[in-house]
Amino acid sequence: MSTQPEPAFRHGQAPRTGVLLVNLGTPEAPTTAALRRYLGQFLSDPRVVEIPRLLWKPILHGIILRVRPRKSAAKYASIWTPEGSPLRVWTEKQTKLLQGFLGESGHQVLVRHAMRYGEPAIGKALSALKAEGATRVLVVPLYPQYSGATTASVMDEVFAWGRSTRLLPELRHINRFHDDAGYLEALANTVRRHWQENGQLGTRDKLVMSFHGMPRRTLDLGDPYHCECLKTGRLLGERLGLSREQYVVTFQSRFGKAKWLEPYTEPTLQALAKAGTERVDVICPGFVSDCIETLEEIAMEGKAAFLNNNGKVFHYIPCLNDQLDWMRALSQLVRQHMQGWPTHADQLPSADALSRQHDRALAAGAKE
Repeated sequence: MSTQPEPAFRHGQAPRTGVLLVNLGTPEAPTTAALRRYLGQFLSDPRVVEIPRLLWKPILHGIILRVRPRKSAAKYASIWTPEGSPLRVWTEKQTKLLQGFLGESGHQVLVRHAMRYGEPAIGKALSALKAEGATRVLVVPLYPQYSGATTASVMDEVFAWGRSTRLLPELRHINRFHDDAGYLEALANTVRRHWQENGQLGTRDKLVMSFHGMPRRTLDLGDPYHCECLKTGRLLGERLGLSREQYVVTFQSRFGKAKWLEPYTEPTLQALAKAGTERVDVICPGFVSDCIETLEEIAMEGKAAFLNNNGKVFHYIPCLNDQLDWMRALSQLVRQHMQGWPTHADQLPSADALSRQHDRALAAGAKE
C-alpha cells in the first residue's frame, strides 16, 4: 500500500471542516476521445456494471468503447454550453452558493466539489481539503435516492483514498435525502412556478416523474433505490395536491438487453400520447442538476417520442440547479449532518489563542 505524503503541519491553524459535494461526472469535452475516456472509467466500475470482469472487459473494450463514444459525443454536443458541460456548471454554482449560505449562517467551512468519474476526482479533492487544514469532512453525494451504483460507488472512492492516507480526517457522509422536507418542497416549488407560467394540468394531462433507471436485478438483490424513487414520487404528488391518477413515476436510461426497473419513460410517453393524453409535464426528481439525461434524453428525445405519437404539448421542468429554495434546503441538510462538529464562528478558537496554546505547550515541555 502506497501512502500519500502528508501536508506540512502548520502551528496555530485551527482545525477546519470540509464539505465535499459529489456528482456523477462529465466528459471534458463533447468529443469521441473525451467520451471514450469518460465511458471507460464509468463502465469499468463494478458497482455500475455487475457482470464478472472476465466477461465484461472484452465486451467493453472490444465493442462498446469502439462504438458508443461517437454516438454519445453527438448527444453531449447538442446540450453543451459556452461555459462547458451543464452538469459541471451547475455543480460549481451549487458549491459556491452553499459556501455562501453556510457562511451567512455563521458556519466557517470549506465547500468543494468532486466528480465520481472525470475531474475533479474525489481523491484529489479530499487531499486538497486536507492541505487546507480540514480535519473533518462531510461527503455529500448529490443523489437523493440511495443506490449501490451511485452513493455506494462514491464512498468506494472515498475509502480508496483513505487506504492511501496516513492521517485520516474524521469522515461522515449523507446516504440519502429522498424524503427530506426541504428537498421535496424545492421540487414542489419548481412545479408550482412552472404551472404559474404555463397553466395547471387539465383533466387529460399528466405529470411524469422520470427517475434514472437501474437493472431490475438490483431491486431483487436488496437495493432500496426503486422504493425510494416511489416514495419521492408519492410525497411530491401529495405536496402538489395531485390524485394518483394525475401523475406517473417512470424510469429512463436503459442500457443493454436485461430487464430494468419499470415502467420505462419513453414507451410510457408514447403510450400516453396514443391513449389521448394531450399534455405532459416531465420532471426528473432524481437529478439535482440538469445534465445529458435530462436535457437530451428527456427534453429532446422524450419530447419527440410524445409529440410524434399525437401528443399535443410537452413541457420539461428543469432540475433544481441553483434555485434558492433548493440551496436553502441543501444548506439545512448539511448543517443537520454536521451537528456536533465545531463549525460556527463562536466555537472556533482564534489563531492567536492557538498560538498561545502552542507556546505554553512548548514552555511546559522545556521545563520538563
